[in-house]
Amino acid sequence: MTPDIPSPLRFTTDTAHPARVYDWLLGGKDNYPVDEAVGEKLPPEARDAARQNRQFMHRAAAWLAAQGTDQFLDIGTGIPTRPNLHQIVQQITPTAKVVYTDNDPIVLRHAEALLISDPEGVTDYIEADVRQPDSILERARAVLDFNRPIALSLIALMHFITDEQDAHGIVRSLVATLPPGSHLVLSHAASDLYPELAEQVTAEYAKGGIRLGFRTRPEVTRFFDGLDLLDPGLVTAPEWFKTAPAPAPEGSGIYTGVARIP
Repeated sequence: MTPDIPSPLRFTTDTAHPARVYDWLLGGKDNYPVDEAVGEKLPPEARDAARQNRQFMHRAAAWLAAQGTDQFLDIGTGIPTRPNLHQIVQQITPTAKVVYTDNDPIVLRHAEALLISDPEGVTDYIEADVRQPDSILERARAVLDFNRPIALSLIALMHFITDEQDAHGIVRSLVATLPPGSHLVLSHAASDLYPELAEQVTAEYAKGGIRLGFRTRPEVTRFFDGLDLLDPGLVTAPEWFKTAPAPAPEGSGIYTGVARIP
């Protein structure tokens, strides 16, 4: 069944939006009282999870850029928070191309002002919903060369897509279009690491009109089916790193992984 997908042009401040709640959790100011109301009801660990997600993205993007990846498709971008993905990778590879995607018009407003590329590289922004992968891919082809490796970044996104909306099928569709040597970078909230906290977070988001689909380790692993999961494998956010210094050990309810498309 095809899920109901709100128009990406619809702007509302009377309903919480994941990108704006995430902004609040990170200490940002580009959110509204309805988003703050959700954030304030969440346990303190939710702020830790937002920070851990962001730090994982920084480490994974920097490592991929250092390995030669110079094309990135970041879906579920969220409101820009420095350093953004393109700032991380273009510091290493100034000519890197980055395409951002989100479905909140507020993100678009800030993207136009803040997501400014290095003069040698390219950044672009697509206002679209991950539940419409064909639309994203069609528009991304105007910037990215799909004959060369691309890093697909899905950071803290797919737990907002339920099983009824075919989360695994969406990721398979996106990955299937990428050439060999591309990578999938994914972080996802766990339902089985801290079950009581996961239930609390899910309930509070639901009160704000946002459905969540936290998943178990085997369910998150399915997103990487058919791919070469790179060391250290599927681990919590603070446990994923490739170069020293290692992040400080801390508890985390976020699974993370990077996989290569063979």
